[in-house]
Amino acid sequence: MIRVGYFQFRPLFGKVERNLSRALAALADVHADIVVLPELPFTGYHFAGRGEVMALAEDPARSRTVDALVRLCRHRDLYMVTGFAERKRDKAYNSALLIGPQGLVHTYRKMHLFNTEKDYFDSGDTPLSVQELRGVKIGMMVCFDWAFPEVARALALQRADILCHPANLVLGFCQRSMLTRCLENQVYAITANRHGSDLRPHGELKFTGRSQVVAPGGRLLQRAPAQRELLYVVEIDPTLARDKAITARNDLIADRRPQFYGELAR
Repeated sequence: MIRVGYFQFRPLFGKVERNLSRALAALADVHADIVVLPELPFTGYHFAGRGEVMALAEDPARSRTVDALVRLCRHRDLYMVTGFAERKRDKAYNSALLIGPQGLVHTYRKMHLFNTEKDYFDSGDTPLSVQELRGVKIGMMVCFDWAFPEVARALALQRADILCHPANLVLGFCQRSMLTRCLENQVYAITANRHGSDLRPHGELKFTGRSQVVAPGGRLLQRAPAQRELLYVVEIDPTLARDKAITARNDLIADRRPQFYGELAR
């Protein structure tokens, strides 16, 4: 058994120190193995342009934000998957970081950019992969990656037990879609969304909240309210994600016939 969860809150745009402090305070006494935070939880989301991204993004290797999160993980003996505005030289990525007591473990750069993100983020260039910790394998995806079943399936084929999914959702489809991802792949998924809105001079963007934990078979274990801060942790059995049988004679992975799926690769 392993304890997993999420922290749903409302970041304020551009208030990195305030947003970091809010997350650190909320997790100061958490008892969990893995906690997922939303997409871009420290910078906010609704950027006016690339200049704002480059001003607020950080290199994880030289980041006071990451250093503070590592200290928290070490103090609480936990792992965290968090969204992060990543700056690498002249590139800016909408990333997810896996952080643990030993430091930064893995970086995933969002593969499928949503709407205006294409104007100021660079497309992700990190292959989909799973990371093993405490006897479980996790795969990372970010927000709009939910709309591409290939992401969850690729991670499931690498034997991911849990999909860790930082998000800033503005459409109403994702939460329902992740039930299907967990059904068709027999995996757990933790979607950590934010609530509230980013009110900027160029417009307001409202977020849907409703973070959730889903079990294999598409079973909803818990879903947060639309507009409320919430830290939620639940104990799960990761071995349930290793049984891909959906009937006595059907295995969702073994029954695949990839020789007929050629269009997916093109």
